[in-house]
Amino acid sequence: MLSFLTARQAGLDDPLRLRRAESTRRVLNLELNHDRDVDRIHSNGVNTIDIEVIEGRYMLSGGADGVIVVYDLENNSGKPQYTCKAVCTVGRSSRYVHRFSVETVQWYPHDTGMFVSSSFDKTMKVWDTETLKPAEVFQFEGNVYCHHMSPIARKHSLIAGVCVCVCVCVCHRGEVLSVRWSPRYEHILATASTDSRVLVWDVRRASGSLFSLDQHNGDKSKASSEAVNTAHNGRVNGLCFTVDGLYLLTTGTDDRMRLWNSANGKNTLVNYGKVSNESRKGLKITVSRSCSPEFVFVPCGSSVAVYTLHTGELVTMLRGHYNNVDCCQFHPDYQELYSGGKDCNILAWVPVVRPPDVEEEGTAAKVGGCTAGTI
Repeated sequence: MLSFLTARQAGLDDPLRLRRAESTRRVLNLELNHDRDVDRIHSNGVNTIDIEVIEGRYMLSGGADGVIVVYDLENNSGKPQYTCKAVCTVGRSSRYVHRFSVETVQWYPHDTGMFVSSSFDKTMKVWDTETLKPAEVFQFEGNVYCHHMSPIARKHSLIAGVCVCVCVCVCHRGEVLSVRWSPRYEHILATASTDSRVLVWDVRRASGSLFSLDQHNGDKSKASSEAVNTAHNGRVNGLCFTVDGLYLLTTGTDDRMRLWNSANGKNTLVNYGKVSNESRKGLKITVSRSCSPEFVFVPCGSSVAVYTLHTGELVTMLRGHYNNVDCCQFHPDYQELYSGGKDCNILAWVPVVRPPDVEEEGTAAKVGGCTAGTI
């Protein structure tokens, strides 16, 4: 790390190189933090979590008990041992609580004064954070497995679970388990379903989807007799765009994870091996940010599997839950990971603090000599 700092001071390296190197090192050293607890509020499994991007301080969670919790992740105790306290809760005693399992919670991307939740009680609610009362309630005819708001949209404030539900139900042959807006183009949306298909949409078009992802890339000799393209050989229950929006990750109950070019829908054929997935609902996966290479975090049984995004290498398995993990969320400001599972726990995975690098004197002297020569 000393060589990175010296090269940056001398103007030999782009400052981003140091940031990427340190971010990568921190992700590669993630471990369960025994000094940090998260208040255990849920009486049933934790289905979904979301960290707001304005301050990176507050986290939402939604559980199978219908409860929604807002946590403060900041440590104000001045001690290394602390508990992330629940700031407020929409509990079972609230008249506004969801009657059944909360499947997705999400902060409004541009303001922490609002968040959205969707549930198996066939409703999606837009909440006022200050009053913890719903400002709007949308009723559906069936379970709402997932919703998503665009992180970049400036020309629309569409919530995917509302605006495309009718069109999606017509084009998919099964229930839609996951939806995601592109972080690159504000009108591009991906949907995943129990019919093994992933469709990519431009919501400005009324004629249908742009294309359907094909795991065989058009090779008819490998495709089945089905007339439609399939992304997986089972239910597709996980979707996640990379931060730059250039690639799309999907997971399915065929125990496979696939990486797709989001521009043309081609399967990149990255082999991640067997990625165990028995979930009948949506699976929340996440990706790193500002790392080189980038990583993907996938709930896998009672663990979280960490893969290198473009090579498919399994880096490590994060073990700490006592039951299946349903969701995980990467915190890009601190390169930390939070995961929630059926054991009712939310666990914090943080980089291990290590002693400063001790580099060879010859290397330091060489870099110092180059610096002096440049000056």
